[in-house]
Amino acid sequence: MKKTNQKASISLQIRRAISYIILIILAIISLFSFYMLFNNATRAHVDIQRGFSLLPGRSFARNFNNVINNTTILIVRGMINSIIVSTCTVMLSVYFSSMTAYAIHVYDFKYKKFAFNFILLIMTIPTQVGALGFVKLITAMDLKESFIPLIVPAIAAPAVFFFMKQYMESSLPLEIIEAARIDGSNEFYTFNTIIIPLLKPALAVQAIFGFAGSWNNYFTPSLVLTKATKKTLPLWIAYIRSADFTKFDMGQLYMMVAFSIFPVIVVYLILSKFIVQGVALGSVKG
Repeated sequence: MKKTNQKASISLQIRRAISYIILIILAIISLFSFYMLFNNATRAHVDIQRGFSLLPGRSFARNFNNVINNTTILIVRGMINSIIVSTCTVMLSVYFSSMTAYAIHVYDFKYKKFAFNFILLIMTIPTQVGALGFVKLITAMDLKESFIPLIVPAIAAPAVFFFMKQYMESSLPLEIIEAARIDGSNEFYTFNTIIIPLLKPALAVQAIFGFAGSWNNYFTPSLVLTKATKKTLPLWIAYIRSADFTKFDMGQLYMMVAFSIFPVIVVYLILSKFIVQGVALGSVKG
C-alpha cells in the first residue's frame, strides 16, 4: 500500500514538474517580444542596425529625451489625450452598462426580453457601418476636434452589458436586493453602495478590456481628430508607421512604442488580480 502511494506521489510530482516547465517556456515565449521591445528602446540606432542582441544598450536616457522633446511627434500630448479619453470611456461604459444589466436582471417589465435581445443585436453591427452618419452628426453639432464624440457614445457598450448580465445571473442573488428594499434603501443607493462592491471583480475585468480597447482605438479618433494637439496616441503611432524608417531613429521609434504600451501594462498589473475571479464568476451557466 505504501509503495503504491509512493509511486502515485512520485507520478504526481513528475506531472507537476512537467506542467511548471511547460508554463515557464510558454511564459518566456509570450514575454520575449516585450523584452526585445524594451531592450531595443535602450539601444542606439546604430546598435539596432547591427542586429539582434539580448543585452540592453546604454542609450535609454538619450532615446527617452528625444521622445519627450520631439516637436514633430507629440507623443506626450498624445498619451495625455489617450489617458483622458480611455479613462472617461471606461468609467462611463462600465458604470452605465452595469446599471443597464442590473435593470434587466432585477426588474420584470413587459418588453424585458425584447430589450435584452435588441441590445445583443447591436453587438452584431460593425462600427464602420455608421461611420458616415456619425461624422455628419458630429460635424453638424460642431463637435469635431473634441473628445466628446469619443467619450459619450461609450455609455452604450453592449459587450460590457452582456458580460455584466451573465455575471449577475451567476453571482447576484435577488434576495440581497429584496432585503435592501425591506430596510428602506432606494434603488440608486442599493445599486451604488451594495451592488457595485459585489460586482467589483467583473467591473475590474471589463475596465481592463475597455481601457485597452479605447487606448488602441484608431478608427473613431481618426474620423474626429486632426489637430496635432488633439490627436490620441494611436494616431501618432500610425504616423510613425508611415514614416520613412531609413531616415528615422530606430531607438527613438522603439522608445515611442514602449512609451505607448506602458499605461496599459500599469492598468493590467493593478487590476489583474480580479481577472481569474471575474471571468470564472461571470461565465455563462451551463
